[in-house]
Amino acid sequence: MVNNLNERMRNYRIEYPLTQEELAERSGVSLRSIQLFEKGADIKWSNLVKLLNALDLAENIQMLVPDITERPSYQMKQERRMRAPKKTNRETHKTSFVWGDER
Repeated sequence: MVNNLNERMRNYRIEYPLTQEELAERSGVSLRSIQLFEKGADIKWSNLVKLLNALDLAENIQMLVPDITERPSYQMKQERRMRAPKKTNRETHKTSFVWGDER
């Protein structure tokens, strides 16, 4: 998966278009780190974020860990918390409605 990311970042940089030197200057990441990363080496998280910023991809970082409040299961839990507690006393279930045969 990491190698796929390295390759995709390299292809994106080329299509952007930026050279490795220009990306290093824009991002503040060393040229050697970029060269190694594009060849498949690991990169520090902070450097990856800098590269994403330099390529105008930083907003995509949010997709790595989605907002839990947007999940349907989270919404259901919130609704359950907001509901009134169930009444257990039979007397509370009486209504003003009368069938006509009750006296």
